[in-house]
Amino acid sequence: MAFDGITIANIVKDLNDSLIGGRIYKIAQPENDELLLTIKVSGGQKRLFISAGASLPLIYLTDSNKQSPMTAPGFCMLLRKHIQNGRIISVTQPGLERIVQIEIEHLNELGDLCTKKLIVEIMGKHSNIIFVNDENIIIDSIKHISGMVSSVREVLPGRHYFIPETMDKADPLTASEEDFTRQISKKSMPVYKAIYSTYTGFSPTISHELCCLAKIDGDYPVASLSPERMHTLYAEFSALICAVKNGDFFPNIIYDNKTPVEFASVPLTMYGESQRVLCDSISHVLEEYYARKNAVTRIRQKSVDLRKIVQTALERNIKKYDLQLRQMKDTEKREKYKVYGELLNTYGYEVKPGAESMVALNYYTNEEITIPLDPTLTATENAKKYFEKYNKLKRTFEALSELTLEVKAEIEHLESISTALDIALLEEDLVQIKEELIENGYVRRKGSAKKEKITSKPFHYMSSDGFHIYVGKNNYQNEEITFKLASGNDWWFHAKGIPGSHVIVKTGGAKLPDRTFEEASRLAAHYSKAKGQDKVEIDYTEKKNIKKPNGGKPGFVIYYTNYSMVIDSDISSLQPVNE
Repeated sequence: MAFDGITIANIVKDLNDSLIGGRIYKIAQPENDELLLTIKVSGGQKRLFISAGASLPLIYLTDSNKQSPMTAPGFCMLLRKHIQNGRIISVTQPGLERIVQIEIEHLNELGDLCTKKLIVEIMGKHSNIIFVNDENIIIDSIKHISGMVSSVREVLPGRHYFIPETMDKADPLTASEEDFTRQISKKSMPVYKAIYSTYTGFSPTISHELCCLAKIDGDYPVASLSPERMHTLYAEFSALICAVKNGDFFPNIIYDNKTPVEFASVPLTMYGESQRVLCDSISHVLEEYYARKNAVTRIRQKSVDLRKIVQTALERNIKKYDLQLRQMKDTEKREKYKVYGELLNTYGYEVKPGAESMVALNYYTNEEITIPLDPTLTATENAKKYFEKYNKLKRTFEALSELTLEVKAEIEHLESISTALDIALLEEDLVQIKEELIENGYVRRKGSAKKEKITSKPFHYMSSDGFHIYVGKNNYQNEEITFKLASGNDWWFHAKGIPGSHVIVKTGGAKLPDRTFEEASRLAAHYSKAKGQDKVEIDYTEKKNIKKPNGGKPGFVIYYTNYSMVIDSDISSLQPVNE
């Protein structure tokens, strides 16, 4: 989700509601490109977090604190000198630009009242925090941009501050229907793209939402719009702009199976109600959204080494398996060599010395076949040679039959670990997966390091009908819930033929309603390699039908009596039980 101008407008409204008249009590710079302002307001204090990070620029109110370095950076010291104890008198946004201007009133060294501005530019890798005086002359900035870096604008002390006009976009706050129709109509591109490329402050997400409200397919070209549809699109555009001007915002986060995928300051009706969660402020949205996103990113980073180990082992075993299958195919001709040998022993007396082939009746099929011969050998010697080939290929077949089963089992085991890494949400989940890799020889335990404490637990859900459902996060947990937690009449679910979690429904001796079967099946589909697919085949049976073969890999089971259903992997209607 782009941090668009409409989101900034929502933030500006909240800052005006919360900070006007407040005094800046503390100024900290936790990171090179971050500020944390503590502001005393009536009834307490507020913290304003500002980041000009290239990958994640942000500005929002927070209750969290961050540890600062022992020695404050120069920019932080400058701000403390000028505006500590200063009073915030306004927070503004020019048009729908991704810019927040915080005007601060303070006493200078002579005791005179003066004003300065802290300008926050949320512009991706060009984001910055700029401190200017009342004449818009830059005093300093958290990032210095020289003419060698940017030909558009220098951001250096002593330079005049201005907003760079790097893109030819119109101001949506002043757009009439005539302007809107003219500007959009001249674009040769999809409708949604024409909107955000024409007007400041619009992101692709908001543009798609406008098209959805107007009942227009945003991916259709602009040329396909009739005058009536263009009028409907403008009506929705105008209503949105009116809401922004009036400060009518509805901060919300869109979740996909508990994972935040989108946020906005207006209702995103193009997503289902079950996916949308309204929040009390845009600051709460941003903090929640990016905290969740960062958690997922952090787990991905923490699991990189484990993923690499699993992927390397998986690729090696797949190559080995493919080679073994080719060798197995070569052994298919062994029976032919056996027949050649037998026929040569039976009819070899007819072969003349130096013959290169022999035609004989195959008494197994009653068909004549031609047997190639080595002219330097007798019929008996040729027969012996064919029997040797047969016996060699037979031994190879028997050995490969066992080896291919072992390698295939290893591939399935590694794929199940790979799926478990995708399921992992917390660092404690990775500990158990790493332990499995250690015990199976893929990772060495360092020196005298002790086995790490396992604190990860299976997922726990409650069905709509009140039945407890447990989902294993990895192979060890799959075994735990299947063979320790589950009783004989509890129900077991698993995605058919693909790596995934075991799912157990505790029946308590009661008969399960159809809805619970469906919900458990959706969980089995979601926590499998088929996650996200609309049609996943799920096997389910009573736990008493599940067996673990001797010497089987962790989580590997067999069953011969089961039912099946095809279902989607959407679990948005299910809530995990907090324990």
